[in-house]
Amino acid sequence: MADAKTYDRGRDMIEADIGSGRTVAPGDLVQCVQQACERQPAWDIHTHLYPPCFGTPDLNFSANPDPQGLMLFGIDELVTYHYLIAELFRFIPQSKLTHEQFWKLSRREQADIIWKTLFVERTPLSEACRGVVTTLEKLGLDPNERSLGAYRNFFAEQDPDLYIDQVMRLANVSTITMTNAIFDPNENRRWLSGDVRPDSRFKSTLRIDPLVNDFTSAAEQMTLWGYRCSPLPDGRTLDEVKRFLNDWLDRTQSVYVALSLPPEFEFPAVNPSAEKAAGLQILEKVILPICLHRGLPLALMIGSRRRVVPSLRDAGDMLGRSHIEAVVNLCRLYPQNRFLVTMLSRENQHELCVAARKFHNLMPFGCWWFINIPSLIREITTMRLELLGTSFIPQHSDARILDQLIYKWDHSRRLIAESLTEMYGRLFPACRITRDQIENDVRALFSGNAERFIQQ
Repeated sequence: MADAKTYDRGRDMIEADIGSGRTVAPGDLVQCVQQACERQPAWDIHTHLYPPCFGTPDLNFSANPDPQGLMLFGIDELVTYHYLIAELFRFIPQSKLTHEQFWKLSRREQADIIWKTLFVERTPLSEACRGVVTTLEKLGLDPNERSLGAYRNFFAEQDPDLYIDQVMRLANVSTITMTNAIFDPNENRRWLSGDVRPDSRFKSTLRIDPLVNDFTSAAEQMTLWGYRCSPLPDGRTLDEVKRFLNDWLDRTQSVYVALSLPPEFEFPAVNPSAEKAAGLQILEKVILPICLHRGLPLALMIGSRRRVVPSLRDAGDMLGRSHIEAVVNLCRLYPQNRFLVTMLSRENQHELCVAARKFHNLMPFGCWWFINIPSLIREITTMRLELLGTSFIPQHSDARILDQLIYKWDHSRRLIAESLTEMYGRLFPACRITRDQIENDVRALFSGNAERFIQQ
C-alpha cells in the first residue's frame, strides 16, 4: 500500500522506495498493461488441435492426403467452421439452400458460398467473421479478396509442421493442449496404430464423455476393445473401466481428464434414470479415484445442448443454464480432487465465481463457446478479477482449426488487458503499481495459474 511519500506522477517511471520494480505512472498504465499481455506466452489449456502425426487433409502439399486427418488448417476450414455455417443460414432461406443440400456440397463449395454471403455481400461484423479477418491480416494476407483463390494458394504452400510454429509465434502460445476423445473411432485408431509421436508443443488430455453421459454405449465399445463391461456397473465392470482409463492415461500421458456435460447434470442426482445412475457411479467410483491417485484435475465443461437442430450438425448445438450445485457438491464432497470448470451460460458465471471463492480445489477457466465474444469476455474477466483477484485462468481458445489460435488470442489479450487496466486504475492514487507487479499478474493469468493447478 502507498505510504505518505508524494510521488512525481508526471514522470514516465519512478523508482519505488519499497516493493519491486519501477512504479507505473497513471498515464503509462494502458500501454504498460497492453505490452505485458502481448509479451506473455500463453498456455492454451483447452483446444481441439492436433500435430501432423494425427493426419492432415489435402491442401495440395501432401502426396498422401488423409481425408480424415485431425490437424485442420487453411481458409476452407476457417470459413466452414460451424459458427459461420449457423450464421450463413441467418441470411440464406431454406427455400434457396436447404441444410441437406449444403452438406452435399464439397468443402470448397461450402466455403465459397459462406465467403460470398458473409464477407463479400455483407460486412463481417460478427465475432466469428471478424476472427477470420484478423487471422488473414495477421498472416500478411489481404482480407478484402472477393474470392478464396489467393488464400488457398497461400495455405497450400505451408508445411504443416513449420506452420504450427508460425501460428504459435503469431498467437504467442507456448503450449497447446489437445482434447483427445478416445471414444472417437478416428482418433482411437491413430493412437493404437503407433503413428502418434510425442510433440513438445502439445499436451494431451483424456476426453471421456460417454463414460458419464452414455455408459451403455461406452460399455459396448469398451467390450469390443477387450474390456469386459456390462451396461450396469457391477464389480467386474468397475474394475475393467479402471483398467481402461489407466491404460489410456498411460498411453496418452494426459495432464487432465475432461468431461463435457449437459446443463441438466446433477450431482448427486435426484431419482436418476438407470443410465444416469450408471454414469454417476462411474464418476464416483472410477473417474474421481483415478484422478486423485494420479494427481490429475478433472475438467468439467458444463452447459452444452447437442444437436438442437439436427440437420445443422455441429452448427445446431445450443446451451442451457446449468446447476451450480453440482459443482459445489463435487468440490465439497471430494476436497482432495481438483476441478477445472467452465460453464456455457452467461447466467452461470457469477455463481461459478462465488463458488470458487469457497473452494480452493475449484479453478474457473476460459470463456467457452457462446460466451467467447468480446462483450462477455470483458464482463466475465472483470467480474472474476473483482471476486477472485488473479486466481483464475481467464481464457482458452477452444480452437478446432489451427489458424484460429491467432485471432482468439489476439482478441482475448486486448480484452484481458482492458479489464486489468481498469482494475489497476481503481487503485490509484492509494497504491503504487509497479511493472513487476503487472508482469507477475499477467504471467499468472496466462500460464502460471494453469501450471500451478494442473501440475501441483
